[in-house]
Amino acid sequence: MFVAFAFIILSALSVTRGITIGPAANLHVGNKNISPDGFSRSAVLAGSSSDGLTFPGPVITGVKGSTFKLNVIDQLTDTTMLRSTSIHWHGMFMGGNSWADGPVGVNQCPIAPGNSFLYQFSVAEQAGTFWYHSHHSTQYCDGLRGALVVYDHLDPHRLRLLKLYTIESTIITLADWYHTPAPSAGRIPTPDATLINGKGRYPGGPASHLAVIRVQRFVKYRFRLVSISCGANYIFSIDGHTMQIIEVDGINVQPHNVDSIQIFAGQRYSFVLNANQSIGNYWVRSQPNLGTLGFDGGINSAILRYIGATNEEPTTAQAPSTSPLLETNLHPLSNPGAPGGSAPPDVAINLAIAFDFANFRFTVNGVTYNPPTVPVLLQIMSGAMTPGALLPAGSIYVLPPNKIVELSIPGGAVGGPHPMHLHGHAFDVVRSAGSSAYNYDNPVRRDVVSTGDAGDNVTIRFKTDNPGPWILHCHIDWHLEIGLSVVFAEDVATVAHEKPPATWNDLCPIYDALPPEVFN
Repeated sequence: MFVAFAFIILSALSVTRGITIGPAANLHVGNKNISPDGFSRSAVLAGSSSDGLTFPGPVITGVKGSTFKLNVIDQLTDTTMLRSTSIHWHGMFMGGNSWADGPVGVNQCPIAPGNSFLYQFSVAEQAGTFWYHSHHSTQYCDGLRGALVVYDHLDPHRLRLLKLYTIESTIITLADWYHTPAPSAGRIPTPDATLINGKGRYPGGPASHLAVIRVQRFVKYRFRLVSISCGANYIFSIDGHTMQIIEVDGINVQPHNVDSIQIFAGQRYSFVLNANQSIGNYWVRSQPNLGTLGFDGGINSAILRYIGATNEEPTTAQAPSTSPLLETNLHPLSNPGAPGGSAPPDVAINLAIAFDFANFRFTVNGVTYNPPTVPVLLQIMSGAMTPGALLPAGSIYVLPPNKIVELSIPGGAVGGPHPMHLHGHAFDVVRSAGSSAYNYDNPVRRDVVSTGDAGDNVTIRFKTDNPGPWILHCHIDWHLEIGLSVVFAEDVATVAHEKPPATWNDLCPIYDALPPEVFN
């Protein structure tokens, strides 16, 4: 009986976990026609093999202490989309290996079609929920995105006396989906559908299959919620159930109960779901801030199905949210406190986001970010070490080592709220959107933060203890494409001596020899 029960549980989990690879693996990148919402289009996808391309891509896994060796093989041929590529491993600090971070123009040149590149990095002290995606123009909007999980055998939430959860491998991805390839979709297109675990529906479209997340009654699950969105943010909820948040962007937090979660592009939350309701089907809802709102006909939805329930769509109603997530209620489980406490920082930078309507470009402190043709890392290794010498001019901020940096980002810019992601670090959010209070004692620590609305002044702190050129950018990929970014060149004297593999040195000459990409 026990063996049969265990088999049922593991079979159910395979629905939400999908194909798993890693920590050492080939990751094939190619084109394939898919119809995740009933509309067929060619996409840029990742897979464990050239004939196993999926959306989302395969789940990449390791354990705390793993060394990841991920060989990205570019097999792209569709000329309606980018054929060169790169991969960013979102949330990974890349200590000593900034060459493997992925952003084109900052840490590498693109991988040319027909070529491959081995990314290698270790996660000695990191565990939790992460993801990966193309970091080349707006390519990930065409499908190159997937989840990455680093398991911790000594996870404090699982080892606590109360054992907060039993099953920890369930992943829920939220994605916006576009019917038009990114290069021809317009500068800031509106999503056609919301996909949950790669499935969804669009208004007026067919009743395509929705994602089904199966649970056994009276079992406590750790669900890993990952926004792999290109633009939209979502309000996520599950009818009839509350969620106990235990992890934010790879950082364990004090358990906190909510009934809805607003999640921005690039953010992740682990929460415990207690499957303690009656056996049945319950709507999983992901209300976007862009595109068609609501849930008519099953749009923006998936299904939570208890084992033993009938295979039919839910009839549950959505109750008003009475305990929505507030970022200020999240606190690290260990080592709380912003670096430097409430003392003045060593470096204080205000980043004023604005929009240049005449040129349809974002600016930060009056400058639009344009990716350089020579990656910032290569510039530093070649001897450029000052803001005046580094390109793009006005977008590079040189930071000294082992100092406390405080960034202030006023809200209210056009197209906001903007989810800002800093590579190479997690940071302490000492002032959150929607709050005027400053918390230096135990603020949430994460790697993507919303800048909020007019009147907000989101403020974050981090210590410059990880040498590298690290990009800070809006994770609305359409906004990054039109300039919403800066680069922090951290501890350039150390970065100058970084030793990427020879294959990294080959990326630029191979890519530079290609003719310009033409989309047709």
